Amino acid sequence: MTKQTKLGGTFTLPGTTISLQRMGYGAMQLAGPGVFGPPKDVDAAIAVLREAIAAGVNHIDTSNYYGPHVTNQIIKQALHPYPKDLVIVTKLGARRSGDKTWIPALSRQDLINGTQDNLRNLGLDRLDVVNLRVGGIAEPTEGSIEEQVTVLADLKRQGLIGHVGLSNVTPGQLEEAQKITEIVCIQNFYNLAQRKDDAFIDSLARQGIAYVPFFPLGGFTPLQSSALDGIAASLKATPMQVALAWLLHRSANILLIPGTSSLNHLRQNLAASALELPSNAVTALNEVAGNVVMSGYPTH
Repeated sequence: MTKQTKLGGTFTLPGTTISLQRMGYGAMQLAGPGVFGPPKDVDAAIAVLREAIAAGVNHIDTSNYYGPHVTNQIIKQALHPYPKDLVIVTKLGARRSGDKTWIPALSRQDLINGTQDNLRNLGLDRLDVVNLRVGGIAEPTEGSIEEQVTVLADLKRQGLIGHVGLSNVTPGQLEEAQKITEIVCIQNFYNLAQRKDDAFIDSLARQGIAYVPFFPLGGFTPLQSSALDGIAASLKATPMQVALAWLLHRSANILLIPGTSSLNHLRQNLAASALELPSNAVTALNEVAGNVVMSGYPTH
């Protein structure tokens, strides 16, 4: 694949020299059905990862609870030794049971064990960025995260973690965490239909903090909108490409990590970073956002 020259431009995480292409890759779908067990075709998963890197992607989002262990092991198999500029962002805060359920794992020992699992399965001595994943299935829940952030700050001082991010949190929880350590990114549920974080995104942009939407295309049930379809047809693009391009247009601090196990979908996602939306299309998308249908979203 020809190396993309844009990928939405770059964004530098605050207080770091880490410059990320705004179009990255989320590795969750490399695991088996229900994000559990191995994929049917490991070689195909490896091919997707290698093509993403060849196209210029330098931001991969993963977690040791995907599989569990599976996506990290595939990433290592496909890409280790890693390119110098590749940033692997992982998450802590959950684990998987034998019946495929998602169980909170937020005790001090859970977070330490999760860090060690990520290091081992990725073949790293230090994790570039670790997001603390809290909250409910898809939305934040109020409550202190001081204890958990303190653990990550300790792991950061030990050199096992480079930088700390948060996932599925409120603005108040961010403020609490910032009293303990610097926060470089927020990963919350947001897309064309799910707009609850609009004000939060603007606040983060003023602070220079990255905002990384999870399920930027609606999760396992894609966004559905006649207006979105019409705009896509007029631009000779797919509705999902338009939805991704809208996110890149929404704010310069938004970084995307659409996931796929398909080479064709990967290429379409990356091509969305070069899609230019006319002002009338942006206006139309902003106006119909609340009417977009999106049913069903699993945890991440």
